[in-house]
Amino acid sequence: MLRRLLRILLALVALGFLGYGLAANWDETTTALAAMSPWAVLGAFAAVLLGQFLMLLAWREILAGLGTRVPVRVAGRIMFVGQLGKYIPGAVWAYAAMMDLGRDHGSPPRRTFATISLGLVINLGVAISIAAATLGSLEAVREAWYLVLLVPAIIVCLHPKVLTWGLNLALRLARKEPLESVLPGRTVVVAVAWTALGWLVYGVHIWLVAGSSDLYLVATGAYAFAWATGILTVVVPAGVGVREGALVLVLGPVIGTPAALAVAIVSRLAFTLADVAAAGIAFLLGRQAPSSAPAYADQNGSGSTALTPDRNLSGSPEA
Repeated sequence: MLRRLLRILLALVALGFLGYGLAANWDETTTALAAMSPWAVLGAFAAVLLGQFLMLLAWREILAGLGTRVPVRVAGRIMFVGQLGKYIPGAVWAYAAMMDLGRDHGSPPRRTFATISLGLVINLGVAISIAAATLGSLEAVREAWYLVLLVPAIIVCLHPKVLTWGLNLALRLARKEPLESVLPGRTVVVAVAWTALGWLVYGVHIWLVAGSSDLYLVATGAYAFAWATGILTVVVPAGVGVREGALVLVLGPVIGTPAALAVAIVSRLAFTLADVAAAGIAFLLGRQAPSSAPAYADQNGSGSTALTPDRNLSGSPEA
């Protein structure tokens, strides 16, 4: 209970700093918001949705590499509906929801857990790499040079054998069964490619609302930097306040603090609405008849990860 209250307090502190900056620049920020083209805002929302779809393809590739192949619509239901748990204080809710949804569609919880963790590592590595490649000339980012040191470490960690060892260690610590196989190298390459493409599309949403045609690379790097900063601040749900602050820190010297605040507000709104929209669409498209759902033998209680035997979506044992 105390830890949850601490997380909520830290989120409120981050929002407080952001609110202070917004209040200090209220007139200029509201003017910048009013000056945004509705078409640019709509385009930003569409870009976020497309970026999320590309991230889904990366996530599905990892899940398939670990042994569970599902249609895109089913992968979307597991990922998009489950990740709404990230808005609840505490790091476990999104994991728990996605693992439960994965169980309903034939993926053992340990396999879904591994997919979520791998997707996060790949996302973080690609985001930091893009930020380092595009924002090296900005003073605000040079002050966070230590984040670049994570890039070679993440590259090493993306080796299939290192990935499998690390995940199995985490599963053992959580008293769960280890993974059945090593993630194929091809799967890692394809997942990284889809993720990188997703980040390039995410950059479009910042570029559109920033309103400057020559800022695409900076916009892409700025959002990648802000997202990585927010995700590394694990105590704040969904990086609320922290991500916006980092975005203003990077974009402020380029387009001005009021305009950067306006961009941060629209970006958060676009992602929140896209999360809800993607979850709603995936929920409707990914529904599966109970008769085709795989059956689990709950041998060790409700928390068991045992699957008896591994089954595909048709209910027949996998080879």
